[in-house]
Amino acid sequence: MDNKLEKKYGLLTAIAMVIGIVIGSGVFFKAEKVLVATGGNLPQGILAWIIGGAIMIVCAYVFAVMATRYEKVNGIVDYSEALLGDTYGYFVGWFAATIYTPAMTSVLAWVSARYTCVLLGWDIVGGEAMALAGFYLVGIYALNALSPKLAGKFQVSTTIIKLIPLGLMAIFGTIFGLRSGVLMSNFTSGVIAEATSSSPLFTALVATVFAYEGWILATSINAELRDAKKNLPRALTFGTLFIALIYILYYTGLAGAVDNSVMMESGETGAKIAFATVFSNVGGTILFVFVVISCLGTLNGLMMSCTRGFYSLAARGLGPKPKIFDGIDESTNMPTNSSVLGILVTAAWLLYFYGANLVPTSWFGPFSFDSSELPIVTIYAMYIPIFIKMMATGKSLSFFNRYVMPTLALCGCIFMVIAAFYAHKMAVVYYLIIFAVIMAIGMIMYLRKK
Repeated sequence: MDNKLEKKYGLLTAIAMVIGIVIGSGVFFKAEKVLVATGGNLPQGILAWIIGGAIMIVCAYVFAVMATRYEKVNGIVDYSEALLGDTYGYFVGWFAATIYTPAMTSVLAWVSARYTCVLLGWDIVGGEAMALAGFYLVGIYALNALSPKLAGKFQVSTTIIKLIPLGLMAIFGTIFGLRSGVLMSNFTSGVIAEATSSSPLFTALVATVFAYEGWILATSINAELRDAKKNLPRALTFGTLFIALIYILYYTGLAGAVDNSVMMESGETGAKIAFATVFSNVGGTILFVFVVISCLGTLNGLMMSCTRGFYSLAARGLGPKPKIFDGIDESTNMPTNSSVLGILVTAAWLLYFYGANLVPTSWFGPFSFDSSELPIVTIYAMYIPIFIKMMATGKSLSFFNRYVMPTLALCGCIFMVIAAFYAHKMAVVYYLIIFAVIMAIGMIMYLRKK
C-alpha cells in the first residue's frame, strides 16, 4: 500500500462538491421547519435564510484565503494545524471524524430515505425508512470505497440534476404565486400560527445552518485536487454565493406555490404538494424524484469526506492505530481502512438519530438532541480561534483579508452559537456532555501518542 493520494479531481469536481454537498437535502428538509419556527411569518423566514447564507459566504471566503496558503491532507485540519498548532489541529480533525461528518452523513441517509418514502407513500419514521436509510448508507459507501473516480462523476451529475427542481420552483413557483396572489398573501399575512419557539428568528436561523452546511467538507479533497491553491478558493467562493442565491429564490418560489398554512400542516409532504400544484401531479412527481436524487448526491459528497476522516489523522501519526489507517489501497487510491472505520462511526450516529429523534419515547432520555444541527454549530465555534489567530499573524495579507472579513466571520460564528442556545436550550448542555466525553477519548489517544 502507498500512503499518498493522487491529484485526480479538477475545478469542476470541487465546485460540484461544494454545491453538491450543501444543496440537496437541507433546503427541502428545513424549509418547512423555518416556516413553522416563525409561525408562518414569511419575511422573517427569508431573513433567516439571508443571515445564514451571509455567515456561510463570509466564513467560506476566509477559508478560501487560507486555501491559497496551506495545502496538505484535509483542509480544515490543515488550517487549524498551521495557525494554532498540532494539538488544536488534531482536536478539530478528531471532532470532524467522530462527530461532525458522521452525524451529518447519518442524517442525510435518513433524509434521502425520508423523501423516498414520501414519494412512495410510506411512513417516514417506520421500518421502511430505516431500512432504506441503511441501504443508502452502505450503497454510497460502497461507491466511494470501490471507485472514488465514479463517486466524483456521480457528484457532478447529481449536482446538475438537483438544480433542476430548485431552479424550476424558483422561477415558475414565483410566477405562479404572483399570478394567483398566493405569494403576496403569504408575504403580508404575518404570523398565522403560534411560533414553536420564544426566539423564532434564532430557531429558524439554526435550522438553516443544516441546509447551508457542508461546504467546509470540500476542503477534505484538497490533497486530491489539481492546483488546489487556486481551484479550492474558486470553488468555495463561487459555490457558496450560488447556493445562497438559489436557496432564497427557491424558498420564495415555494411560498408562491401554496399557502403557508398548507406547508405548515403538511409536514414532510409539503414540498411534494407545492411541486404538484405548480407542475401538475405527474410533473410534480417527476421533479420530486429529482429531489430524492439530489439528497443522494448530498449523501455522496458527505461520504467522500467521511471516508477520509481518520486518514487525515493517521497521516499525521495520530488517532487510533495510525499505521493501520494511513494506508492507501493501490487499486482504488482510497484510504480503505479509514473508510471502514468511518462507515462504522456513521452507522452508530444513524442509530443515535433514530433513538433520539424518531421513536415515540427517546432511548437516551435527556441526552437526546438534534444531531442535524448542534454538531454544525460546534464547528462554527471551533472556527472562532482560527479567525482570531489569522488576524494576529496574517501580516502578508491585505487589510480587507486580514481584518475585515475575519471580523465579520467571527461575528457570524458568535451569533450562530448564541442562536443555538436560544433555539435548543437545555439540549445544548446534554449535547456538550456527550461532546466532552468523545473529545476526552480523543485526548487520551493524543497523549498516548505524545
